[in-house]
Amino acid sequence: MTRPRLRTRLALLHAGLAFACGVLLLAFVNVPLLTARQTTAGPPAGQPAAVQTTSNLGEMLQYYAVALVLIAGLSVPLGWLIAGRALRPLRVITAAARTTSADSLATRLRVPAAYQEFTDLADTLDGLLHRLDRSFTAQRQFIANASHELRTPLTVQRTLLQLTIADPDATADTLRSTCHELLELGQQQEHLINALLTLAGGYQPITRWDRFDLADLTGKAAQDHRPEAERRGIDVRTTLTPAPVTGDPRLAAILVTNLVDNALRHNAPGGTVDITTTAHGRLLVSNTGPLIPPTETSRLFQPFQRLGTDRTDQTDGHGLGLAIVAAIANAHHARLTAQPRPEGGLQITVDFPPAR
Repeated sequence: MTRPRLRTRLALLHAGLAFACGVLLLAFVNVPLLTARQTTAGPPAGQPAAVQTTSNLGEMLQYYAVALVLIAGLSVPLGWLIAGRALRPLRVITAAARTTSADSLATRLRVPAAYQEFTDLADTLDGLLHRLDRSFTAQRQFIANASHELRTPLTVQRTLLQLTIADPDATADTLRSTCHELLELGQQQEHLINALLTLAGGYQPITRWDRFDLADLTGKAAQDHRPEAERRGIDVRTTLTPAPVTGDPRLAAILVTNLVDNALRHNAPGGTVDITTTAHGRLLVSNTGPLIPPTETSRLFQPFQRLGTDRTDQTDGHGLGLAIVAAIANAHHARLTAQPRPEGGLQITVDFPPAR
């Protein structure tokens, strides 16, 4: 069923209001002009006098009908024109929305600023398009980076297999060494895929909020990384105050693990890692390490972004750890801040909302 157009409704509404106002106006104007006269005619001889009543009611009704016809005839087209002019910005917005696609999200709506309401609507839609443009751009960049990260070990695996097959003097030790290298590359791909799945899970909203102690998760993560810290010669110091928060304990554990792992991985030999939790749901992880320019801090929380050439090595991570931290913090509505240390290294703070 075809729905009536807004312009038609506005035009009919305008015509109805104009007609009603016309009826009232004519009634109030014409009623005082209504007159009635009585005349007495001389009677014939022997008969009583005759009284005749005359009125202008008929003449007034004729003018009244003509005026109402004119009002009705003019109010409909006039209302149509007024409604069309008022809805012109809406047609511009509709036409722009019909031509908008994923490749033209950078365009902006050009709406006449005759009405503040339509200007506000256009600004709101422009903001929505801007956010969508940034989201699509980030997705394209993410897909390109993920494809590159997955393609590199596949290329190395193919090269190793081709060299081994082409070697006529290949021995059992050569084949065994090649298999070990292939297993190591496969393990790197497995870690990358797991990290991508974790990152995708971090982008999902939390459906069930459970109460847990952030200090317990942090203490377990620090304890699990003790062997690696001893192997690297890094001193891990913890100050854990009970910090009750609500959220997804599994995702929160991944967040803490990635922060501790990042602090150890990008540290200096003989450096330190300080891990602190407070009663207000704050987690602070600070580590020594190389100097980090303040302008590069926000970039480190983007997928596949590394600082310097030391993070381009496939054995030193894929640049997803802090991106996973940012995604999980956003899912928990937690405030995430990072500040480079003047003497080198990074200090990351995650403020979880109070326990609900």
